[in-house]
Amino acid sequence: HKYIRPKSIHDAELVEEYSKDYMYLACIRFINSIKTASLRWHSPMLDDISGVKTWDKVNSGMVKMYQAEVLGKLPVIQHFLFGSILPYQGIPAPAPANEEEDAHWGHAHAHVPIGASPVDRAALGWGDCCGIPVPSAFAAAADEAEKKRSGVGLLGGQGIRPVPFD
Repeated sequence: HKYIRPKSIHDAELVEEYSKDYMYLACIRFINSIKTASLRWHSPMLDDISGVKTWDKVNSGMVKMYQAEVLGKLPVIQHFLFGSILPYQGIPAPAPANEEEDAHWGHAHAHVPIGASPVDRAALGWGDCCGIPVPSAFAAAADEAEKKRSGVGLLGGQGIRPVPFD
């Protein structure tokens, strides 16, 4: 924006007005809505970033920090769809000589049919990708909803809490 500067995150009216148009300001607005103290106390890094003169420097600094703190660490994601924001710049995969040599030729995933009984669901499992069982958060949520609806396999009692899936 031509007139909004990084230090503008301290102006509550400006953050409120432009948070609908700018993701960074929307994040600041959210943080301000759940925290009661000043940014200096609960988010000192954001406060430090607000001292940068231009958005270009904020952007380049955040990309460098993301590369060092996320991409430079152990793998944290798999099966990520790269695109224009985060392009893949590695070596391309070798092309198979013909379709039959392709590991994904005729490839299909196992899916549990909608409305399957809990017994059928247990027999089919979570589904897989290339023979590897893949318990997704969506599959786990659907499984829990099915268990609650059918009343099968639920633990109950005082002090029993659900454990987060992943």
